[in-house]
This record gives sequence, structure tokens and C-alpha cells, in this order.
Amino acid sequence: MASRIARCSFLLLSCAEKNIVSLHRSVVRRLSDSTSSSKPCCGTPGADDAEDTPVHIPLDRLTVSYSRSSGPGGQHVNKTNTKAEVRFHLHTADWIPEDVRQKVLEKNKNRITKAGELLVTSEVSRSQQRNLSDCIQKISAMIAEASEKPRQASAEDIALRAARLEKRNKERLRQKKIHSAIKHSRRVDFD
Repeated sequence: MASRIARCSFLLLSCAEKNIVSLHRSVVRRLSDSTSSSKPCCGTPGADDAEDTPVHIPLDRLTVSYSRSSGPGGQHVNKTNTKAEVRFHLHTADWIPEDVRQKVLEKNKNRITKAGELLVTSEVSRSQQRNLSDCIQKISAMIAEASEKPRQASAEDIALRAARLEKRNKERLRQKKIHSAIKHSRRVDFD
């Protein structure tokens, strides 16, 4: 985790003069229609469908501010502003596609201010640069999650689900018959 934060902060510092941050997310899954049919049909996504996709975030559109962090840290906490707050107006962010903006808005309603700004904070470290790179990483993860397309079920997946449902129903009915036979054997005839 620390090496990823350090790498992202290095990317942030090296790309600051270009006003664009490019972070690679290996956890983002992009499934195209052509490759989904060649994947196994077990219903569990594998590690081979993850790929590195860059998410470009322009720095000039972000408003960055720093404040004092909470939590342990001794006297250092009382002297330095290390908590990073990154915000940008979501409705006017034309660097994000419209459908992705709507999904980000729906999934992160509690992070949107009354002014329509998306607010992301980080105080995991006692370094401003690490907290800033963590905020940008959170924003890129939100965008990547919102731009992820749902996986289409193949015919094999549908057949496998139908077989599992039929098997569950047969087992349920078998258990009901066993329970009914037990209840019937406990019954007393008074005739």
C-alpha cells in the first residue's frame, strides 16, 4: 500500500507541470463483448480480465486545500496542515463523460456538497503529497468504477444458473417430503 502511494505521489509530482495526472488502476475491469465469450462461464471474474487503464485527471480543474489532521501524531499534528481536501464541480467536469458523471453522482451522493462539488478527503499519512495522491487515487477509482460496464451473461451462464435452480428446487422438495413423513409418523390414530 505504501509503495503504491509513493508511486502515485511520484506520478503526481512528475506530471504536475503538464497539469494532467495519469494513474494506472490494475483493479479496473474492462470487459469487451468480444472477449467475454472466450472467458470461463463459472460466473466468477478472474484476475486475467483486469488491465491497466489510465484515468486522466486535469489538475487545473481541481481545488486542493489542506487542513490539520485528526488522530495520533504528537505535536506534529498541531503544527502542520497535512489533511488534503480535493474538490471539483461535478456537473461542469467535461473531462468525464456524461453517463459516467451521472453514475458517480448516484454512487457518491454523500460526497456531493450543496454547491454540486465532489469532495474527497484523505488523512492517512502525515505527508501532504501522499494525502493528495491518495485523494486523486480515490477520484480515479470512483471514475473507473462508474465507467465499468456490467458483464453480459452468456448462454452457458444462463444454462448453469437454470441447472442450479432446478437442483435447489429438487432438494427443497425432497426435504419437505422427509419432514412430512416424520410428522405423519408422529401422528396418533384414535379410531
